Amino acid sequence: MGLGYSYEIVVPAGGVGKALAEVAVSAPAGRREPPVEVTLPGGEKIVLPFTSRFRSEPVDCSAGGPLELDTSLMVPVDDDEVCAYADAGGLDVDPLGRVAIGYVYLTVEFARSSSPGFASLDFMAAATGMSLLFERSASVREVFTGLTAGSGGVCCLLDKECVEYRVCWLNGEAVRETVPGPRFADMAEVAAEWRRPDAHRPPP
Repeated sequence: MGLGYSYEIVVPAGGVGKALAEVAVSAPAGRREPPVEVTLPGGEKIVLPFTSRFRSEPVDCSAGGPLELDTSLMVPVDDDEVCAYADAGGLDVDPLGRVAIGYVYLTVEFARSSSPGFASLDFMAAATGMSLLFERSASVREVFTGLTAGSGGVCCLLDKECVEYRVCWLNGEAVRETVPGPRFADMAEVAAEWRRPDAHRPPP
């Protein structure tokens, strides 16, 4: 089996719709597949330029999740890692100097079991090459921290198959912390940090 690294974005439970709207802005233009309509917990409906399990039928998550989406994200060709990945895959660069990275498999948990009051968006790389791109590319990291900031997220981290985590956004600030490491012994300590009542929250 190959590597399966992922970026996880943690948001307040009521912020999933805003987070998904931010992800939609990063989608490539001109997709051939019809968009998918998703009903979120609470009844909010959102139309997304992706598929769910490679189908475009409406998805009802009003009673909870998880929600699974097949996404592609536009990433600036701003570092050698993205440039090499694009060259190897024959990817076209758009007029804004970006390439589409996909599929990236997004799983939304509307109620994070280990952190009541929070939800998570987990973006799983489709293959080993993409996993290594996630690990090595600053441009990819900035796409995910940008999504976190734009959606009011409290944490963004790279999950290296539960062996090592790299926290790159925490409570409104870009950080570079490896878990386990000097600041955090495990993910429970990271979660305790974003759950602090006095922790900084970006404005809604």
